[in-house]
Amino acid sequence: MAKKNNMGLIGSWAFLIGVILAVILGALGPVAGTWLIVLVIIGLVVGLLNVADKEVKPFLLSGVVLIIASALGQNVTGGIQVLDNILQALLAIFVPATVIVAIKNVFSLARN
Repeated sequence: MAKKNNMGLIGSWAFLIGVILAVILGALGPVAGTWLIVLVIIGLVVGLLNVADKEVKPFLLSGVVLIIASALGQNVTGGIQVLDNILQALLAIFVPATVIVAIKNVFSLARN
């Protein structure tokens, strides 16, 4: 039981660090290369460790809304490069996290 709590704690910290890192890196310039890979890995960790069974539906709904708003929001904020960079960095976290949670949910549905 303690192992589950530690994994949830790791996922929570990964989420917090990832969002802060995405905002900082996005504010500094376009996120690419190693930093992009780091954000994607953080997203995978968040998807694997941070979302409990009862949180799946709200997370998927929020994740999809965030992904759509970030992707389409770049058209609206096209003149403000800093916002575009931050939205791209947030996408690097939330796309893998949302995909992992969706796959876990499909397997859960298939089991039942």
